[in-house]
Amino acid sequence: MSKKISKRRWIIAALLIAVTILATNIVFAESETGEEASAHYGLLSLVTPFLAIVLSFITKQVVLSLAAAIFAGAIILDGGNVFTAFLRTCDTYIVGTVTDSWNATLLVFILAVGGLIAIMSKMGGMQAMAIAMSRKAKNAKNSLLITWIMGLIIFFEDYANSLVVGPTMRPATDRERISREKLSYVIDSTAGPVTDLAPISSWTAYEIGMIALAFSSVGYDGNACGTFIQTIPYRFYNIFAIFMVLIIILMQRDYGPMYRAEKRARLQGKLYEDNAKPMISKELDAMNVKEGAPLRICNAVVPIVVFTVVTIMALWYTGGGVDEPFNFTGIQNALGNADAATSILYSVIFTSILSIIMAMVQKIMTLKECIDVWLGGCKELLLTDTILVLAWASGTAMENLGTGNYISHVVGDSIPGILIPVVLFLISCLVAFATGTSYGTTAIMIPIAFPLTWGITGGEMSDLCIVTIAACTCGSIFGDHCSPLSDTTIMSSMGSAADLIDHAKTQVPYAMVAAIAAGAIGFIPAAAGVSPIILIPLGIAAIAIFVRLVGKSTKTEDLQREAEAEASGKAAIKQ
Repeated sequence: MSKKISKRRWIIAALLIAVTILATNIVFAESETGEEASAHYGLLSLVTPFLAIVLSFITKQVVLSLAAAIFAGAIILDGGNVFTAFLRTCDTYIVGTVTDSWNATLLVFILAVGGLIAIMSKMGGMQAMAIAMSRKAKNAKNSLLITWIMGLIIFFEDYANSLVVGPTMRPATDRERISREKLSYVIDSTAGPVTDLAPISSWTAYEIGMIALAFSSVGYDGNACGTFIQTIPYRFYNIFAIFMVLIIILMQRDYGPMYRAEKRARLQGKLYEDNAKPMISKELDAMNVKEGAPLRICNAVVPIVVFTVVTIMALWYTGGGVDEPFNFTGIQNALGNADAATSILYSVIFTSILSIIMAMVQKIMTLKECIDVWLGGCKELLLTDTILVLAWASGTAMENLGTGNYISHVVGDSIPGILIPVVLFLISCLVAFATGTSYGTTAIMIPIAFPLTWGITGGEMSDLCIVTIAACTCGSIFGDHCSPLSDTTIMSSMGSAADLIDHAKTQVPYAMVAAIAAGAIGFIPAAAGVSPIILIPLGIAAIAIFVRLVGKSTKTEDLQREAEAEASGKAAIKQ
């Protein structure tokens, strides 16, 4: 039966690709012309994200899906010429993506992370930490709670958050039979939202810059940094997403695909689906401790602490911290202007060297063994790099197609004043989901959203303007959360060693609840003047009630009783 289903999926996927390519050639001649077409390609702008997302879920072959999506986009951009589209897919979109300095830096960083994890595993540090964590986290709830707390602590950079918390907590959560889907959800739903809420983070200056750009477009001489701070209490989705994780953990209740994943893990010991493709190989995922290596927790704690500290220092340095005053504003400016990719690369290389020295000093491995282990770890993350390259390439194609502009154009007309924040939140959700980038979505939406509200308020900086900016950033985070094209989704899957599509599929129903609460209880009342002091507790309470009513217990004893009841029911039917 499973083979038939698999064949059927591939047939559907092949037909979808063929029909899409044929349609693009037919419709291309009728696409918009003039100024509007220069901004986007009309309905054809959606072809690339549509193919990438739909094919990913149908086939679970992310690499093939992204490649097909890029190719379809290239056909449109090359006027329907299939041959030149193939060439541009290779030399412009894929190679062009790799040669970008920021992207190349991040790709090298990912490989180096694989090397670092391999060294730490061989030294026995990860296993020692797993043993220590299991003593503190005596059950599944405590393990996930510690994971959540660690996600809040590492607020300065979302990549660092995913790649520190995941490998640290994975052994402890594995011991408690927590699904990889659940671990990746907890990591992903703290990393991005926390970083976006923090007044000091690698995202800060970027968003302040977008706000300043929006201000200049209407001639408003306001304080962009102060406005950024004012938006924080109105970032309802971020706040609700973080608290929803806590509610899920404390209540020990899940629903939808996540419930099925947890039931599988708790009762069968299967941390991921049989056909899953974890973003870290099984070889790297396993704690392959060198025979005879002492299980010392310092061999994990020291590298993790050093990585965190060096990352903060590197962010401060690359952001021009030496030229800034050493106070809150100066540190904020430095971290916000930082080159995040370069900073974490510095950190992981430094930490790798330190870990190798630690292994040699303790006579766990020789220098040659350390280098072989490190390079072997790098090799195991080639799949992650490949997916990232293709995700970025598809993003470039969508940028050239004007996907974000088209979505904004179609959805953004004739909006009532009180609904502006929630509508722009929804548009931002769509753009981020389709393109897989929160940064890109913010760059598209804030310069559009602020002039719109500025005109409605008669040129006054009102609460509506503040709420609207917050809504755009939140929508960017939501779409980024749910999209398998997102680099943060990929990083969270990598940190937790989860299957990318399974992570996205299980996270979407949770993110949707937080998004609905943000829109209905957050942005609409806030646009009407209701204080976030009132709205935030109401939203958290509503989410808690929903989880209590819809969710099912994932306590092992409750799952066992349910399994026994199902078995008894099947036996009764047979009789």
